[in-house]
Amino acid sequence: MTIGQIRKALSGFYYVYHEGETYQTRGRGNFRNQNLTPLVGDEVLFESDNLTDGILKELLPRKNELIRPAVANVDLGVVVMSAIEPTFSTNLLDRFLVTLESKKIKGIIYITKTDLLDETTYQQMIAFKEAYQKIGYPVILPDPKNPSQAIEELTATFKDKLTVFMGQSGAGKSTLLNQIAPELDLETGVISNALGRGKHTTRHVELLPLFGGLVADTPGFGSIEFAEIESEELPELFPEFVEVQAECRFRGCMHRKEPGCKVQEELATGEIEAYRYQHYLQFLEEIENRKPKYTKKH
Repeated sequence: MTIGQIRKALSGFYYVYHEGETYQTRGRGNFRNQNLTPLVGDEVLFESDNLTDGILKELLPRKNELIRPAVANVDLGVVVMSAIEPTFSTNLLDRFLVTLESKKIKGIIYITKTDLLDETTYQQMIAFKEAYQKIGYPVILPDPKNPSQAIEELTATFKDKLTVFMGQSGAGKSTLLNQIAPELDLETGVISNALGRGKHTTRHVELLPLFGGLVADTPGFGSIEFAEIESEELPELFPEFVEVQAECRFRGCMHRKEPGCKVQEELATGEIEAYRYQHYLQFLEEIENRKPKYTKKH
């Protein structure tokens, strides 16, 4: 058997890449019995005598998986946020970053529409950039006078990584992907009057070799629910909390009202941003109050 990577899944076929060739394969019947669904990005064992009649035999262990888009083994998540129209939202940004942390995916922030800002608002965006870079997240804030430099900075991060885009609805994810790879020709600016949001036209996910790495050819997802995160995990998903929580008086401190909480100390001195801490409390409340999901027993 040969090891390959699923680069595209379409109409029941899995297109597996191995040593410069792409093999059209079908999954084994027992995948369904085992409740396994091969995903784009999966490393697999397959057998094939030619390029069109292969069989997927086994899925190799994943390091992570996303639901929308359905991609496995993601290395880099580009969170696309708008500086204006729609307004920059640290709450939404933090939702994406927490989700990426939970999947152990490196996050990078890309801010669009800086050409529409006045000088005062641009300086505010620089302050946000510095705050998130202090936590450890790379932030690309295009210079309105030289926007191409930001694209070069972004594409330089793709090498040897599987990258997925995500972010704010209306922030220009498709536009950005089209700038990076015009051959994608993703539809942009299509708004459904009935729903008041953009229509998603991509029917499948495909990994495209770009700038020495692989990029999912879909703008990914634009909303976040913490369905898979438990409350006790949440403090581990804020890097600035992780950095100091060993100094909390109590092990397993949830950084709310516990005495001797180092996170609270850092908050009081301004070392931890107040809005990040408020988002933490809000997310914690959402997780604790969410309704349990009931699944059918097989």
